[in-house]
Amino acid sequence: MEKKGFKERVRKFVVTLKRNPSRIPLVALVLCFGFYSFNLTCISNTTAKINSPGMGIYGFVTMLFSMLSLVAFMNSFPHRKPVNKVMLGLSLAMVALVIFADFQYKGLILHAVDPSNPNHITVTENTMYIVDAYAMLTKHIVFLIISVALTVLLPVYGKLLKKINTNVNVEGYGKMEAIELQND
Repeated sequence: MEKKGFKERVRKFVVTLKRNPSRIPLVALVLCFGFYSFNLTCISNTTAKINSPGMGIYGFVTMLFSMLSLVAFMNSFPHRKPVNKVMLGLSLAMVALVIFADFQYKGLILHAVDPSNPNHITVTENTMYIVDAYAMLTKHIVFLIISVALTVLLPVYGKLLKKINTNVNVEGYGKMEAIELQND
């Protein structure tokens, strides 16, 4: 009995994705935003420790444009209307700006810990959050690139999703047609 219930839930999930495949890149963008938000402590601590000019603004740009790109993306795919290309382009431009801010922040971290820098910061056990911030930003950039790829490839896998057969086989359906024909 449980197996049929699981199969039905999977079928309904696939039907939902077939009707609205834009949810896939939206979920990817939400996960990227959540990943960055949950790791904001190491970014804040790194900004406070290194305190290079521009670090705070790059962190702010990443947070702000991550949220705004989500709003723009949600407005890119209105229900039962064609894609709003302006909003989609705006969303992708904001994601590109977030990637740029992440790269710049990573560059400031590298400059701060570079031994050739006269004011370099030595990473110790107490400042491991700097390494964590650098690694987190690398993962965040990769996740954002995957999200952009999912957005750009949406027409391709949207068509593939539509080819999936989600019809429910009803056992007595063929007999019903025979009964209706006999009554005529």
